[in-house]
Amino acid sequence: MKESYAALGGRFEYLNSDCGYEQWSQYLIKTLESLGAGASGADIGCGNGYFTRALYKAGKKMCGVDISTEMLSKAEELAAKEGVRAEFLLGDITKLKLTRRVDFAVAVNDCLNYVPQNKLKTAFSKVAGCLKKGGAFVFDISTEYKLKNVLGDNLFAEDTDDITYLWFNKWTGDSVIMDITVFTAAGGGLFRREDERHVQYAHKIPDVVSALEEAGFEVVRTEGHLGAPLESDSLRANFICRRR
Repeated sequence: MKESYAALGGRFEYLNSDCGYEQWSQYLIKTLESLGAGASGADIGCGNGYFTRALYKAGKKMCGVDISTEMLSKAEELAAKEGVRAEFLLGDITKLKLTRRVDFAVAVNDCLNYVPQNKLKTAFSKVAGCLKKGGAFVFDISTEYKLKNVLGDNLFAEDTDDITYLWFNKWTGDSVIMDITVFTAAGGGLFRREDERHVQYAHKIPDVVSALEEAGFEVVRTEGHLGAPLESDSLRANFICRRR
């Protein structure tokens, strides 16, 4: 069993092409503008770098950080293809170090769900340490409702010409264990099988707010996906914060 995104890392953006990347990136840009965020930023848990590239194209000096070498390899490839001059670093949010302090940080599409509950404050403290005073921090989580009622104890699958995956989920009470089997074309009608495991942790919104405040952030507001009202059955929660 491989670590998260060993098999899927190079194909993450392709497999998530229907998530509304363009609208999502515009939400980030407008939210950062509303906070008066400066010109330099970090995209933490950048994956294949879509939001890193989008923010760069919006005039920001960007650094992308991810824990997966496979994710970063694809991110560098796509950035070069699009003429994006961003820095990409291998790193874990709970041990985050950047080459310079930045004006803002974003962590998009479940990055914080991969952080256990008892390490949230550590993660937020590391982000705060990489931000200038007053710096903005915008991130999201998949809600406990989503992990328990949508993903938990369910099976998902996708079959394309060059990749097929089977995604088995188990709700544990405070997290979802995701076992994913990936088949990729290997030529000659053959497919290569790889297995990897993900664990996403369910965070209660008051606990996230408390950890942020303890780490030195002011929570400006919380909201649902793309600024929608945050309801009890919302699938995603966004946190818009500023380092004190």
